[in-house]
Amino acid sequence: MPTERGRDEAVRALERGQRVRLADQLYGQIFDQIVEGRLNVGDKLPSEHEICEMYGVSRPVVREALLRLRADGLVMAHQGLGTFVSHQPAPRLKTFDGVQNVAAYLRAQEVRLALEADAARLAALRRTDDQLRRIVQAHNAFIDALQSGRVSASADLAFHAAIAEASGNDYFLGVLESIHESISGFMRLTLNLTRTGSRQRAQRVADEHAAILDAIREQDSERAKVTMQFHLGQALHRLVDRERDD
Repeated sequence: MPTERGRDEAVRALERGQRVRLADQLYGQIFDQIVEGRLNVGDKLPSEHEICEMYGVSRPVVREALLRLRADGLVMAHQGLGTFVSHQPAPRLKTFDGVQNVAAYLRAQEVRLALEADAARLAALRRTDDQLRRIVQAHNAFIDALQSGRVSASADLAFHAAIAEASGNDYFLGVLESIHESISGFMRLTLNLTRTGSRQRAQRVADEHAAILDAIREQDSERAKVTMQFHLGQALHRLVDRERDD
């Protein structure tokens, strides 16, 4: 965390990008500290009052940022003791473009967890043969790109969009399109980690997609929902926990 001498710099950092909410900016500042190793697993964060002073923000802003950090599994609060770092992303995450927007990306992931699980469930119940073929084609294209090291966010998004379309409810696809920028940003970060990571990591992503596809193909709606939830949850954990970066 910034020292007293670094307070002015921290405040200026929070003032940049006026369209980004202060809580998201503070989240990003603390996230950076964790990724860069200035805060490591087990380290205690300053108190809410100290963070307010360091960054020149109100206590509600600090509380919201800390709640989000806890929800994303990065910190853990212990009653009477304070808040401690519980997980640390892979350091190479900082080398990828878009990491400064990780708070917004993870908020979009929350929407996806609620939305896409039901979209997959309905796709299993309602998909036509043509829609299934499009999901299969998108899956195969994603796997080919993954194996060649050329995987892109657009290839990943095409698989998820094909499932949303097969749900038979245009609103699913419409909501995905409305948060397209944040979804694409999240996918770029996670796929960059996968592309530069181990073969086992890439295989896990491929296996998760295959499990979703199999459930939809077999019209097993509950399994489709659960496998989609699992995949999106694992994607989030792979981003914020370097222990899963293998």
